[in-house]
Order: sequence, then C-alpha cells, then structure tokens
Amino acid sequence: MEKIIDENKQGESLVLDQKEGNNRKLFIESYGCAMNFSDSEIVASIMADQGFNTTQNLEDADLVLVNTCSIRDKAEQTVRKRLEKYNAVKRTHNPKMKVGVLGCMAERLKTKFLEEEKIVDLVVGPDAYKDLPNLLAEVDEGRDAINVILSKEETYGDISPVRLNTNGVTAFVSITRGCDNMCTFCVVPFTRGRERSRDPQSILEEVNDLWNRGFKEITLLGQNVDSYLWYGGGLKKDFEKASEIQKATSVNFSKLLELCAKAQPKMRIRFSTSNPQDLTLDVVKTMAKYDNICNHIHLPVQSGSDRILKEMNRLHTREEYISLIDNIRQIIPDCAISQDMIVGFPTETEEDFQDTMSLMDYVKYHFGYMFTYSERPGTMAERKMEDDIPEPVKKRRLAEMVALQQEHSRVRTEAQLNTVVEVLIEKESKKSNQQWSGRNPQNTVVVFPKAHYKIGDLVMVKTTSCTSATLIGEAIGYSENN
Repeated sequence: MEKIIDENKQGESLVLDQKEGNNRKLFIESYGCAMNFSDSEIVASIMADQGFNTTQNLEDADLVLVNTCSIRDKAEQTVRKRLEKYNAVKRTHNPKMKVGVLGCMAERLKTKFLEEEKIVDLVVGPDAYKDLPNLLAEVDEGRDAINVILSKEETYGDISPVRLNTNGVTAFVSITRGCDNMCTFCVVPFTRGRERSRDPQSILEEVNDLWNRGFKEITLLGQNVDSYLWYGGGLKKDFEKASEIQKATSVNFSKLLELCAKAQPKMRIRFSTSNPQDLTLDVVKTMAKYDNICNHIHLPVQSGSDRILKEMNRLHTREEYISLIDNIRQIIPDCAISQDMIVGFPTETEEDFQDTMSLMDYVKYHFGYMFTYSERPGTMAERKMEDDIPEPVKKRRLAEMVALQQEHSRVRTEAQLNTVVEVLIEKESKKSNQQWSGRNPQNTVVVFPKAHYKIGDLVMVKTTSCTSATLIGEAIGYSENN
C-alpha cells in the first residue's frame, strides 16, 4: 500500500516521440508515487491513438491533464495551485484548452472539482483511462465528463505503455492494481479499489519487449507487489472461490519473479512496494537464487510501536517485522533494506516514538522515506481519530528520525567502501558532466568518471570514497552481464 514519492520527479511534464499525423497537443503532469507516473504512460499511449502529441509548452495545449495523488496533503495543495495556473492560462491565452484531473485525487474530489469549483472539464479515476476518448468527446460537445468507477477487472495489461521521460535504461512494469489492506491512515483502497493482478503472460511480453528495445532494468510495481496472485482473473479476495484447477495453476509473486528472472537473465529486476505481512520467505529465496534480481527490499514498517501499529491497522507486529528482517539477512546477507515511517500518528506518545527509533537502531536501514502524519479525508483515522499530536512535536520527532537515518545510511554506505560493485549507468551525475551516475544492486547511487562508457552499460566499479548516501569510485571494466 505504501507509496514511494520521489520529490525530484513531482510535477514532471511528460514528453514522447511525436506521432506523424497527430495535430492535437497534450500537456500531462504527474504527482505522487511511481504508480502514478506509470499510469501517465498508459494515458499517453491511449491519447496518442486519439491524435494527441505531447508538448511541454502549456500555452499550446489543447488538453491539459494532471495525474494526482491523495497520499499527502502537500501533494493535494500543489495540484490545486497547478489547476489555478492552468485556468489562468486558459482565460488569458487559450480559451479552447480543456483541463482534466486523473488519478487518486480525481476519485476523491470529483464533485468538488467539477460542480462546486468548476475548475476542470473532465475527471477520470485510476480505472477509467480507457474511457478517455469517450469522455473527451463529451467535453468537445460542451459537457462536463466524469468516470471514477473503480473496476474489479481493469489492469491495463493489454495496453503497451509509452515510455515517457525515460532514460531508455530503466522502466516500471505494473503487475497489480488496488489494495486490500485497510491501513487507517491510507486512502489507496478508496481511490484505487480492491486488489487484482495482471495476467503473467502480458507481464512477460512487456518485459521481453522492453529488453528488445534496449532497457536493462525493470521495477515490478504495485501498491503491494507481494500480494500478486493470478488465477485466471478476478479479485484476490475471491481466490478461495476459485476452482481446484485455477488454484493448482495460480501464479504468486515468488513464481512471477522467477518467470521474469528466467525470461531475461541479464535484465536487472527490482520490485516495489512490499508489505511485511505479505512478504514470504519464498520470495527472498527466489531473490537469492537469481543473480539478476537486485538485493534490495523496500519494506515499510510505519512505526516501531505495537500499540501504534494496531491503531494503524497494520497486520504485523514489531516482533514479526524483526523476525522477517532477521530471516532476510540470513538468506541474503548483503540485502539492502529501506523503510517508510510516519511520525506523529494520533495518540503517539514519546515512548511509542522511542520504540520506532530503537527499531531503526536494530535494523539500520540503508535509506528511508519519513513523513509527519497528515490526516487524509475519507480514511478511518480521519473518521475515528483526533489528529492530536501538536505540529511542533511532529516536526521535532521527524528531525530526530531523519538525523538517525542519515547516520545509518552513512554506516551502510561506508560498509561498501573498497569493494567492487556492479553499476548500471543511468545518467550523467548531477554534480559533474564528467561523471556517470548509476545504482548498484543494493540501490545505492554510485558515481565515477565517464571514460569510454555510455548510458545503459553495466560496469564494475571499485569504490574509493563516499558521502552519506553515494559511493564514489573508478570503473575497472564491463560487467559479465553487460
């Protein structure tokens, strides 16, 4: 359920190759998690078939779409400001421009945006992107258009996403949609619906296609990838009603991971996001078995306090989480583990907070994503709990947590010094155009002089120094996987 939000990517406008004959212009921006950016690629593919080419010039756009996130209040406020900007451009430069909201916020604030505030022309929920051509026809006829119906079947497995703003090296492959976990702080089950998995054959076809097009690494993506379960279609919760043959031939996440690893033995494979109660040891053993599955697990815990975990309706305890960590470390000693944490959840005491800090000390995560609790409308926590932790207390706890994580990140990064690591070159280093930047299997960023190497190469790098989160070194040759 947890979502990793890359702050560097927020509000990216997407661009793809221009399709000959298309004469309408689409401006599309994305906010939120990797799932939203992946969904924008699906939308761009659908709209390219409807005569739209992308543009980065807002003033030129016939259609402006913003793919939204409801996970944090900050994201919603940012999107509102962007909608104000779109409408200002519409008033002053381009009165024919149509504005639409996609994704999680669309589902949650449909009536408010369309009828009360009248700031958009169309509202499209996460399961209704295939209906965009029909909705756009409604808008072209001068009517508002809305479809936020959540589907029990839609996985977009039959749509080949256009790869947007890509480095041509790494790509997301969505394998599940929706979530059945009802964490009290989270809007995802309400905005993305019940959990269903995509046909493994369509996933393998997409993986093979990406390899043939030169991509070197994929990330299998879902709100909760470990819950992946294909038995011929349908909701995960209905699996118990499946026939014996369906159960016997079903594919779980461990099996899917193995199928992907075997399909393209030289393609790096990552996955996100995992949920502690669903990450089974057969997944970890599959990771250990195949060299091309990267040794990194993003394993959100949210709190180290059993009492707070219960209030959050997390389906694991502190002890169970620690046991899982111990098992992962035993099976894959060099596996990197990262976290999501929420501080200042309703009723969190200083003792609860110290429980979280002590858990961090035990695990010593490689890196993490830490946030103060922000009440999300429609969630169980918003309906049943008072947001009673003062903002200064939340901020102080977050600062302490971030400082501790930085300390642990440094320890984990320094442990990789004076070793030889495999790095997939993804882009130029932000700090120097003379250096490449990429990641090793543990997801640590590595920078090194360019020499004769190029983007997409798998290179062996001898590490010589580091910052708290970045390894610095010298390339010593190509990887045998190159």
